[in-house]
Amino acid sequence: MSINSKARRDAKKRKAQKERNQRLANAPKTVGHAELRNQAGELVAGIVRRGGAWFLGIDGRIAGSSDSAAEVFALLKRAAKTYEANGMPVRMIYSDELRDTAVIEAAAQGLTLEQFDAKLEEEMQANAAASANGVESGPDSGTEPQASS
Repeated sequence: MSINSKARRDAKKRKAQKERNQRLANAPKTVGHAELRNQAGELVAGIVRRGGAWFLGIDGRIAGSSDSAAEVFALLKRAAKTYEANGMPVRMIYSDELRDTAVIEAAAQGLTLEQFDAKLEEEMQANAAASANGVESGPDSGTEPQASS
């Protein structure tokens, strides 16, 4: 083995390490925006934003994602109500950015954040009822849940 072989191997290793570090540095950052914690301070649910998308995690798993901050915020509030109803008090902390973005999205639909939450809850209940009756509901099924005004 020549003296230059080791130098070339080491140079390749350094180059590969530099490329890995560069890929990690250029990756979209994941930023936490909301969390639900139980009385022991353990994280039970949360919302993060990565690459423009909002992700909802519950019990250590990704429960869903959306481009809508208002939608994931409403789902987190729904999860908090569910935990409370099951006798597990939780504390919710959220960022101003999440709240403000959700308010702007709701306002774009002519709704307050509370109205948006109620509308989403109605849609989810209608979808659950339709699923229980064996009827698909959603964009691919051709049927839309009817909102009552």
